[in-house]
Amino acid sequence: MHAPSPIIRRKSTRIMVGNVPIGDGAPIAVQSMTNTLTSDVEATLTQINRIAAAGADIVRVSVPTMNDAEAFKVIKQQSPIPLVADIHFDYRIALKVAEYGADCLRINPGNIGREERIRSVVDCARDMNIPIRIGVNGGSLERDIQEKYGEPTAQALLESAMRHVDILDRLNFDQFKVSVKASDVHLAVESYRLLAKQIEQPLHLGITEAGAFRAGAVKSAIGLGMLLNDGIGDTLRVSLAADPVEEIKVGFDILKSLRIRSRGINFIACPSCSRQEFDVINTVNQLENRLEDVVTPMDVSIIGCVVNGPGEALVSDLSLIHI
Repeated sequence: MHAPSPIIRRKSTRIMVGNVPIGDGAPIAVQSMTNTLTSDVEATLTQINRIAAAGADIVRVSVPTMNDAEAFKVIKQQSPIPLVADIHFDYRIALKVAEYGADCLRINPGNIGREERIRSVVDCARDMNIPIRIGVNGGSLERDIQEKYGEPTAQALLESAMRHVDILDRLNFDQFKVSVKASDVHLAVESYRLLAKQIEQPLHLGITEAGAFRAGAVKSAIGLGMLLNDGIGDTLRVSLAADPVEEIKVGFDILKSLRIRSRGINFIACPSCSRQEFDVINTVNQLENRLEDVVTPMDVSIIGCVVNGPGEALVSDLSLIHI
């Protein structure tokens, strides 16, 4: 087995999303978001169960209407993992899903409305011991910030985030995490680096709207990998225009590659060349499909010739080579 990661994590405070610890050295939580209609309880629960089976620690569910809040109540009762309720604008929805047992509220305090509405949501979260996620996105910055900066910049995302943080600070509420997502890798990375110096709350990482499976996985691996290697990040979501289950798999692959958190098999396979003594590509593909439900961390090397095989075999738990 390879040595553990030498990465030193950024110091952060601890919050709890249901029974999942976030921050203060806790394992980096991997999460996704349902893309079914929340009002379709059966379809949403089916997807949540698939996401959980893939290893997700947390799942987020959008709750845009009161009807969806009623569906959320049923979904929450049957979900195998903690649920984050995603809410915008209507503070009454936040109060309702809190009553129904939401494990976290994803809101931006500034778009909830008047001060008394914000206070009512924060007081409810405090009373029910529910954390909040402030979610800043480069594509939906406040109008005055857009006008000030002209386009999304790292300083613009930071200013938006700190505006929401200041609201919670004024209300003496510290059980929150923050994200500053952007679809541009460099913009997201710079924004998170700036924010990491300003607050001690946990940070939720993501490259938002990263694209289809292949391109999105690459962008996420680069952006999140840069931040994680800096010790920044306490929970993450890989945002793909794909099955949410794939987001969980890619998320764990990123953590596994950095030796931060291991789940399942880490396949070490040669790219194959004319020296290969068996069909490496087909073998790897079959093994990945057959063993994707294995959760025990292990390194398995599949090498097609004796040039690299013996060396990789020495540092793997199991090796398949041709001698």
